[in-house]
Amino acid sequence: MITGTGRVQLYGADWCDDTRGAITWMNRHHVPFTGHDTTDDEVRAAAVELAGGRTDIPVVVTPDGTVLVEPTVAELAGALAGLRPRRTARSRCR
Repeated sequence: MITGTGRVQLYGADWCDDTRGAITWMNRHHVPFTGHDTTDDEVRAAAVELAGGRTDIPVVVTPDGTVLVEPTVAELAGALAGLRPRRTARSRCR
């Protein structure tokens, strides 16, 4: 398992709507991640192992080792909340 990298690991494929949605969400929320293409047989096997035998994608592994399989946006937000940059107060334009 890939842990301690400080980055989220995302296993998925560009043809998968759920993978594209997870990538879009992480990019929008500035969550650093490394993508792994499951169209490669070895990468796919690693994703299946991480997911406990499930073949659904995406598989998202957080830096603390938590594995999310085909997560919803709410599940991503909850699991990755600490990795999102905090908003700074903006000065008002007058």
